[in-house]
Amino acid sequence: MMNQQPSAAVSAVIITKNEEKNIAECIESLAWADEIVVVDSGSDDRTVEIAKGYTDQVYVKTWEGQGMQKNYAVDLARGPWIFSIDADERVSREAAEEIQRIVRNPEFKIYAMRRKNYYRGQWIRFAGWWPDWVKRLFIKGEARFNDLVIHESLQSARPAGRLSNPLHHYSFHSVDEFIERAHRYSTHAARAQYRAGKRATLWTAVSHSMFTLFQTYILRLGILEGAAGVLIAASQSVGVFYRYMLIRELSLDGKDPGVDEQ
Repeated sequence: MMNQQPSAAVSAVIITKNEEKNIAECIESLAWADEIVVVDSGSDDRTVEIAKGYTDQVYVKTWEGQGMQKNYAVDLARGPWIFSIDADERVSREAAEEIQRIVRNPEFKIYAMRRKNYYRGQWIRFAGWWPDWVKRLFIKGEARFNDLVIHESLQSARPAGRLSNPLHHYSFHSVDEFIERAHRYSTHAARAQYRAGKRATLWTAVSHSMFTLFQTYILRLGILEGAAGVLIAASQSVGVFYRYMLIRELSLDGKDPGVDEQ
């Protein structure tokens, strides 16, 4: 009979690609976890090297989309509890203590937590960025990530409990990162929607982008965030405009949108 590896109480799983600026702090915030699994999709910086300094559970897998990569990491984990975290997120001491307490006496098999999203150290409370609930803690086998390339989410028919302490998310540090992310995510979304049969006109692009600007800056009170609120509203508006214009262009050309890259 083959010897089975012992189960870890909580396995933290992370997917990465060129995260050398983030991965060390992320893993250090997971010192409380019983196991840390990192799945990299071909970094050409020091991400893998740095990760191996903290855990021997570092793997490289060809990119298939965020959902697929995360499911692969979950499959590698020994569980029984899985905590999924992105490289630009951090777990506070209070959140770590709450997670450890929850898994010892759980009421649910899946738990969600709020994310505190930051821009250049500023916690963004408005513009639709808070409270940003995400499901991250679950018993292995009780949930799976969908197969979306971006904006993946944890899927399960079971109800989710809620943790009190938030996850800290340091996603953007500069205007360049906002622009790059808006372009990349809009491209992914446009291709996915085009494949699903969505079509767009010039008016669709203009009207939706203008409404997004108004919604984010006024209705969602982005105006209260100062310069950061202007940047968030403008980048989301431009992203929507770009997305619908790309759908329109794909429709006119009748071309295959191609393979989505990370």
